Amino acid sequence: MNWVERAAELRQWSRSGVRAPHKPLLMLYALGRFQRDGGGGSGGDGALAYSAVESDLRRLLAEYGPPHRTSPSYPFHHLVSDGVWEVRTDRGAGSPGTGVRELRATNAAGRLVPELRTALRREPSLLGRMARTLLDTNFPPSLHEELCAAVGLEPDPAEPETLSAARRQRNRRMRERVLTAYEYRCAFCGYDGRIGAVSVGLEAAHVRWWAFDGPDDVDNGLCLCSLHHKLFDKGVLGVGDHHRVLVSQHFVGHSATARTQVTELSGRPLMGPQPGTRPVAAEHRAWHTAQVFHGAARPAVTPASPPPSPV
Repeated sequence: MNWVERAAELRQWSRSGVRAPHKPLLMLYALGRFQRDGGGGSGGDGALAYSAVESDLRRLLAEYGPPHRTSPSYPFHHLVSDGVWEVRTDRGAGSPGTGVRELRATNAAGRLVPELRTALRREPSLLGRMARTLLDTNFPPSLHEELCAAVGLEPDPAEPETLSAARRQRNRRMRERVLTAYEYRCAFCGYDGRIGAVSVGLEAAHVRWWAFDGPDDVDNGLCLCSLHHKLFDKGVLGVGDHHRVLVSQHFVGHSATARTQVTELSGRPLMGPQPGTRPVAAEHRAWHTAQVFHGAARPAVTPASPPPSPV
């Protein structure tokens, strides 16, 4: 059994670029618990009681899932069909379904299947390879470190296992092409810091995530500073019609910095790209708005009127 390939296939049912990270999030959580518990849970078999992990899974889905809400009961039940997870209740083997009350009432508990647990104990590096595959195929790199921390994972620093030749490879020149198109300046705030001739704190962000068939093309990229890249990938910021900045109404920040760096960006036109360069394509903007951006956008900020000239 190629467990890394099995991890890569968890989201293949998704259609038309719709994000469905529910199973991968549960799988990452289960791997994190397996790693932390040394291969066993409080009962010695690595079982995770639904009632005990429900709040953790709900938080992960709210923070890293798509904008629409989904109950953690769905991946807890449906992951069984992928051959990596099993559920038992007071009645015996098998999940009672996706009903939250039923999962709680029957003391449902899930765990990695015995064959996978055995493979992970026999080959410790397998856990890191599976985790990196789940991250690469479902989330942008800007979220990997914090997501690992959220599920309690410490990925193996070794190179991930090579997947089938049919899997796409990233274009290493995309960063250079995107930063050049935007003249090495954040498209949201205009930051353009350098140390000598080397830019610092600027990154090429995929609008439609690479993990969801987003191409390594300039019209699917934005040059963003590190702060705004993270906020863009977390759905706080987006790009709307006429290439203006969207700011989620869910964002809350009371400091002057939060206002100037986030809320006051609402409705501001993007800075760039250079004339003659294609701006972000409408289909990529639409994907990000539907799959990543959280909630409705704030109204555009009206620039303050200048003070009257002294008489």
